[in-house]
Amino acid sequence: MLKPEEKTKIIEKYKIHKADTGSAEIQIALLSEEVKELVLHLKSHPKDFHSKRGLLKMVARRRKFLNHLKEESPRRYKNIIKQIGLKK
Repeated sequence: MLKPEEKTKIIEKYKIHKADTGSAEIQIALLSEEVKELVLHLKSHPKDFHSKRGLLKMVARRRKFLNHLKEESPRRYKNIIKQIGLKK
């Protein structure tokens, strides 16, 4: 789980306009950070199946956001993929 300070840093980095707190880019970035942390946890606790299920749900949610963004604005989609470093 991300700390509030980390969340605000991510929101500040990926926001589109001044009052943006929940755009697709921000949601994708937050989910990506949580996925990274959860992958590290699962490397040291390989039998934690509840966390593994949560990881799969987060990845699916991130994929839905990416698909939505790809249909809505391919330019923004390519930009966020580059910034986060996802393989697409």
